[in-house]
Parts: sequence; C-alpha cells; structure tokens
Amino acid sequence: MGPADPDTRVLIFAPIGRDGAASAHLLRRAGLDVEVCASLASLLDAIGTGAAAVFIAEEGLFGQETGPLTEWVEGQPAWSDLPFVVLTSHQEQPAVMAWRQRLVGALRNVSLLERPIQPITLTSTIQTAVRARERQYEVRALLAARERAAQELEDLVAERTRELEKANAELRTQMEERARVEEVLRQAQKIEAIGQLTGGVAHDFNNLLMVVSGGLEMLKKGAHPDRQERLIEGMQQAAQRGAGLTRQLLAFSRRQELKPEPVDVVRQIGGMRELLDRSLRGDVHVEFAFADDLWPVEVDPGELELVVLNLAVNARDAMPNGGTIVVRAENCPGCRVDSQAGDYVCLSITDTGTGMTPEVRARVFEPFFTTKDIGKGSGLGLAQVHGFATQSGGRVQIDSEVSRGTTISLYLPRTEEQPAADQHHLVDLHVERQHPGGTGCVLLVEDDDEVAELVGQMLQQLGYEVTRAASAAAALGALANGRRVDVVFSDIMMPGGMNGVDLAREIRSRRRGLPVLLTSGYAEAAKRQAEAERVRILSKPYRLDELAAALSVAMAEAQNEQQRPTQH
Repeated sequence: MGPADPDTRVLIFAPIGRDGAASAHLLRRAGLDVEVCASLASLLDAIGTGAAAVFIAEEGLFGQETGPLTEWVEGQPAWSDLPFVVLTSHQEQPAVMAWRQRLVGALRNVSLLERPIQPITLTSTIQTAVRARERQYEVRALLAARERAAQELEDLVAERTRELEKANAELRTQMEERARVEEVLRQAQKIEAIGQLTGGVAHDFNNLLMVVSGGLEMLKKGAHPDRQERLIEGMQQAAQRGAGLTRQLLAFSRRQELKPEPVDVVRQIGGMRELLDRSLRGDVHVEFAFADDLWPVEVDPGELELVVLNLAVNARDAMPNGGTIVVRAENCPGCRVDSQAGDYVCLSITDTGTGMTPEVRARVFEPFFTTKDIGKGSGLGLAQVHGFATQSGGRVQIDSEVSRGTTISLYLPRTEEQPAADQHHLVDLHVERQHPGGTGCVLLVEDDDEVAELVGQMLQQLGYEVTRAASAAAALGALANGRRVDVVFSDIMMPGGMNGVDLAREIRSRRRGLPVLLTSGYAEAAKRQAEAERVRILSKPYRLDELAAALSVAMAEAQNEQQRPTQH
C-alpha cells in the first residue's frame, strides 16, 4: 500500500500529557489519516507539505513563538483556509484569555473545544473540518482547470492569430491578383458598356430617321398643305432630338462646351410647365414649389431644361400607376460642395414612385447603367445630369427608398449677376388629333409623340381611322371600352412594364382574331418573343408602301387564322 496523500491527513500537536496519543488513537479508529507532531517546528513542516485539518492543544503553544505559524496562515493561497481545532486549557486568567483571543484571530478558521470533551464531539468536529477542507480542494481543482482552459485559449488565440496573419497575406495576394485581372478586363467592360448603349441609341436614332424619311416620302406624295407644315415641323424636331442625344453623349464625356449665363430658375423652369405636361402621361401631375427671392444661378439654360426634362421623364417611368412630381427650388447659403462652402440654389425633382434599392442607387450615375428594358434607354440620362452639375461647379445628390419615391437634388452655384430680360426655352412639339375617316380603324400604340404624329398621318393617308394610345395599359383600356378596332399597330418598346409582345399576347387572350402588327427601331430585342407569338414586326424606319403591305398581311393572316377549323 502506497503512502497516504498528505493533503488528507490530520495533524496533531499536543506535546504535553497523553492528549496527543489519545486523540490520535481516537481519530484513527474513525478512519482518519493522522500524524502526530512532536514540536511546533515539525508541525510547520508538516503543514507546508499538506494537511486536511490541524488539532492543537493550546497549552503546547504557551511560551512558543507562533509568528511563523500565523505567517503561514496569512500566506495561504486564495482557495485555502486550513481549519484548526484548538483544545483549550483550564486557564481562565485575563492574560490567557487575551492570548487565546489573539490566537483565534491569527489562525482565522478556528473551532474551540473545551475540556472535558466527549470522544464523539472531538471526532465529529475533526470530520467536519476535513469535509470543509475537501470542498476547498474542489475549488482548487476548478481554479486549476480554469487556468488550464485560459492557457489553452491563449494558445488557441495565438494559433488563430498566426492563421489569420497567413490568411491576410493570402488575401492581399488575391487582391493584388484581382486588381491585375480587373485591369486586363477593363477594355472588355468598355466593350460591354458600348453594347448596352447601342440598343438605346439605335432605338432613338431609328425613331428620328423614321420621322425624317417618312415625312419626306409624305411630302413627295403631295400631302395637304396643312399636313406639309406639320411634317416639316416634325422633321425639324427630329433633327433637334438627334442633336439632343449627341449633347447627352458629350455631357457624359464632359467634352461639351457649356455656355453658362445668369439664369432665373423660376422663369426658366416655370416656363417648362406645358412642355412637362405634354412629355408626361395624363396620370402624372407636376407641381412647382419655388422659394421667394430665389437667387439666380450661373448655368447653361438650355442644358438646365434638358436636365429637368430628363429627370421628369425618369420620374414618370418610376410611377407606372401615376403620381405626382414636385419640382422644388430653394436657397442654400453656406452649402458645402467638394469641401468648399458657398451659396447654392438647390433644385430638386421628387417623385412618388417605386424608389431604388441601395444597390441601384449606388450605380445610377454610372454611364450606360440602366434598369430599363433593352432599347428603352441608353443609360446616359443620369450620367448627363451628373456631368452637367459637375461642369457647372455644383453637385448632384440622390435620396431614394423602395416604395417611397426618389428625390434628385442639383446644387447650382449662385451668381451676383442679373439674368437677361428675355430667356429662351426648349421648343415643344404640339401633337394635333387626327380626324377619323377611311376603311378601317387602327389602334396606334406609340409613346413617342413625334413618331405617333407621323405614323398617324401615314395611316390616314392609307385611308385608316386612327386612335392613339401612349402605353399598353391605355391600349387595353381602349379595347375594353368596346370601340371599333380593326388592327392594332404597336411599338415594341414602351413604358409601364408591358412591351408590345406582352400587349399582343394579352390582346389574343381577350379578342382572338384581332390583327396585331408590331414595330421597333430595335426589333432584335424582341424578335424571338414575337416569333413565338406569331406576330409580325415592321422595322423602323419604314416607307408608306411597306406600312400598307405589313398591315394588309397582318390582317389577312388574322382572317385566315380565324377561318381555320379548330383541331380536335
């Protein structure tokens, strides 16, 4: 049998009489490991080795130097509070009583037993002390486990730190490699951006060419003098729109030479009300809110109007179900632009539309970026706004939230000079209604006013009565009203979320057999969808005879389809 654990033994120091031997015998019978110490020095040595409890007869301490014992008690670890059981003598003198009191205070964890003492009392007191000491050992074990866990955690943190340093080094290498790859792909991205631009530019320019070529053909055929004037005006407007598209490209590239001058914002923008009303749908309302004593600004007046018109059209497209556009202007003294404070006029356009996600909002001013369908925009509109604001010495800011609308604010520099008395505005096209007459009724679905004006006259020249709708939703509404429609002639690219192919599909589900002919300046965008619906596409620009032939074929095919027997 190996040696007993010193931490479990009971030390006895009772050097006078038979107390030591008797108490040792009694405690061994109770199953305790006991060691009797003959001197105070041997007791101190044994305590230093380990003990569960100490039993002392106080007379063994009379006249002894107890300082080393009390120093050991004071120096115990935080978890330790060694229990002492002291057997008192019959000495009751005041000096002894005071000495005993000091001893109890010095030893801290003390139980006093007075003589005469019963064996069971001594045994149970020592056993209680041993159990208390065992709980202290449990605390010691928990503290040791915590220290080991803390050390393991420190080692783990150190290991993870080394791993992170290695991962960071690898990440830096990957970032450098990514930068190199991005540089290599930059030209490819430019090519992709040009591809995005191509659809919108092709659509816009083909519309302009449609107006010019079709108008010239109508003039050659000897149109009525009243129509000749409108045709000439339409071709002039088409040329101006082409120049406007060129200005957008130049504003994006910041190579356009602006001609800034003092501008009265109230007069310049306020004079656009009729233009805005005609450029927007009937369910979109425009409100002006201009501050009193608004400062003049130093900008190019024509470009300012183009920017406002551009933003208003974007706001219109963001409100497919209609809404309100508020054009607001107010003075902003001491506004900070590019880290420089100054006086600016804030011109903002606010809509109640669908708003933008943070991802879209972060990219709206990027050139060629657009959320519109293919062919519905070049993605240069807001880039032009940004270029105009920067070239004018100001800045542009956007605030938008999904389902809550968008506000785009232009901060334009104030000028001390006075605006000229006369200010010129953009020319507005007035679209006159066509007079009905002819052998059939065409529902013309076209959002572009100039194209609608020309095509309406071409259809009338062919003998058709023309009803015009500016969107697919309006066309479906016209059909629902029960008015006579013999053929639907629709542009493919339209605002409102439904294109011409979608419209054709919806018409066939509602009025089977009604002929539908589609047209587009960018027909490739929906060619496969149109073929799947068995709908013909007439590409812009087209001549009068091509339009007549396409309408005749579409109506004949619809008639043949209607007469074809149903397969069972």
